[in-house]
Amino acid sequence: MLINLLQNSKRTIIYTGAGMSTESGLPDFRSAKTGLWETEDPTQVASTEALNKDVENFFEFYRKRVLGLKDCIPHKGHDILAEWERAGLINGIITQNVDGFHSVAGSKNVMELHGTLQTVHCQSCGKKYGSEMYETASFYCTCGGKLRPSVILFGEGLPEGPFKKAVLESEKADLFIVLGSSLTVTPANQFPLLAKEQGAKLVIVNMEPTQFDRYADLVINNRKIGEVLAEVNRMYFPN
Repeated sequence: MLINLLQNSKRTIIYTGAGMSTESGLPDFRSAKTGLWETEDPTQVASTEALNKDVENFFEFYRKRVLGLKDCIPHKGHDILAEWERAGLINGIITQNVDGFHSVAGSKNVMELHGTLQTVHCQSCGKKYGSEMYETASFYCTCGGKLRPSVILFGEGLPEGPFKKAVLESEKADLFIVLGSSLTVTPANQFPLLAKEQGAKLVIVNMEPTQFDRYADLVINNRKIGEVLAEVNRMYFPN
């Protein structure tokens, strides 16, 4: 059982994907018919080329995404992970998600591999602002530079700092728990295998089976992440 693995682990790392966000009501990117990239061409609206050559469409696309975040909040799974970190039950979260909900819920050691929509920054001088700039359609810095969301655009590599930290955390883990990822996006999907190779127990919680299920010590399919975490939480903290 998951609770036994947690109790026996000295260092537990969580890895979250789109399934964590969709339980908050956010759309994912790749699902057939409903994914964002089914209706939008990412190279046209979410790329470095769009930022440089078609900035109005770029601004419009990301403003809609920022506004969409305001209609959603972290779900109970996010809150439980933050509680577990405060209690020392988990030690960090690696995430592919850009909603920033782990940090909003109170988690501290969060490695955002693809950045966050919670902030924007100036393409020219680097100054950071809150995402409310996009809410009010304020797209330019005081220096005159273009404000862009602090996310990885198509045409850019993963940020070196979070990626290196995620590698180190994966290597040190006794228990590595995947929550809501199909594990199809490289190189991020290599973290569970890296942890496993270093001797960690591997748990995968995802609605659908993944290609890495055969390496896992425990697989949980067809259950919502929030429900699984809440069940374990009740066992671990019965009062």
